Amino acid sequence: MNKAKLFLGMLVFGSIWGLLECTLGDYLHETNLPAGTIMTVVVGLGLMILSRSIYRQRGMQLGMGLIAGGLRYVNPVGGCLLCSVFAIAAEAVVFELIWSLLDINELSLSEKIGMGIITGYGCYTLGYIFTQVATPLFSSVPFYLSDLISILPSILAKGLIAAGLGVIVLPLATSLKTIDIYKIKDRFYYPTTFVVIGVCWLVGTIII
Repeated sequence: MNKAKLFLGMLVFGSIWGLLECTLGDYLHETNLPAGTIMTVVVGLGLMILSRSIYRQRGMQLGMGLIAGGLRYVNPVGGCLLCSVFAIAAEAVVFELIWSLLDINELSLSEKIGMGIITGYGCYTLGYIFTQVATPLFSSVPFYLSDLISILPSILAKGLIAAGLGVIVLPLATSLKTIDIYKIKDRFYYPTTFVVIGVCWLVGTIII
């Protein structure tokens, strides 16, 4: 694939992810809904699966996570920005590890359901655990292993909700792959991606 198209695709999906973290994520945290689980699986995992299905490029999702985390970090609204950044980056790393040797588009429906469980559970639990360890290292908050151990059962239990959502999100996201990047003409692809990226960062850093 053309490297410029791939890079811009990574920026587009990462920027959309970051903007949703800044907007939908903050809104969900003010409700009684499981905000972290929804943002991890429905938004983060959904976008990573969709982009992998369309571009079929390993490593792209890690770049998306770094871009999304960057936009979340510079957003002026919301608390614990470092927590959000580490969570997003960790989810992208876990996704890349799980899908390093697999092609989403070649799996059967039953295999997609199984991988949805594994990916949803892994991204949520490992991302949460990493955040609890990494955040104190880059902030003034002390880290106590006993605190992590005390909430570990809760993290693992909530991961079951993420696994359940993964059953739905992974097959659904792969079914949405209706765009053939190779057939989109450059005169449409490049202006569109620039506009989407610009809007996401403008809204995420200034307006909100």
